[in-house]
Amino acid sequence: MPNQYFQFKKFIIHQDRCSMKVCTDSCLFGAWIASAIEDKNISAETILDIGTGTGLLSLMLAQKTNAGIDAVEIDTNAFEQAIQNVNASPWNKQIKVFKADIKKWDASLKYDLIVSNPPFYQNDLLPEDDAKNVAKHSTALSLKELITITKNLLNENGTFAVLLPWFRTRLFENLATKYSLFVKEKMEVKQTPSHNYFRTMLLLQKKKTAKSESELVIKNSENEYFHEFKDLLKDYYLYL
Repeated sequence: MPNQYFQFKKFIIHQDRCSMKVCTDSCLFGAWIASAIEDKNISAETILDIGTGTGLLSLMLAQKTNAGIDAVEIDTNAFEQAIQNVNASPWNKQIKVFKADIKKWDASLKYDLIVSNPPFYQNDLLPEDDAKNVAKHSTALSLKELITITKNLLNENGTFAVLLPWFRTRLFENLATKYSLFVKEKMEVKQTPSHNYFRTMLLLQKKKTAKSESELVIKNSENEYFHEFKDLLKDYYLYL
């Protein structure tokens, strides 16, 4: 049974009511975005977190920025869990959590940065639990809808950060290009040197530019974290 909470250095994530639990790749994603902001690769005075779940990404970004963050969640249990986690954090004035369908979000609002860890496993066998259907599958929001909604809500010079299963990367990049969102940075992630890639992290923008590509390996063959992973997560994980 997964832990009912996850303790970070500066905040705690309760997850007993949320179908999607804290996992290594989502933590890596949040730290990667925060690092890009710190390195001034992207600007982020205003942030939108689409499908915030437990509020993890919003809290990770709040720890590293002064941005105003809107976190949107459609599932009632996840929304209430995100409220709980944000209210218990040092950044409860910085993050606003909304129970809303992003398809109906105010299109007049524009953001410097939009982040999303969207549903996985489109067209795979759906689990029986309805909450997991929404959280893990593209039943509530397709990739095409995510891309078009994001483009409408993004500032002209804004950035869209997205975490994907590696096998969906090409599909997503092709769809994004079709709707004039272009990859600026791409990082492919594998568990160990002997594993295949399993996740891709992308930064996209409205203006076409040269694409930077890299890879990150989480652990070595001795099951120890590589230094690049530790550098990204050292301000978040308790024992790094």
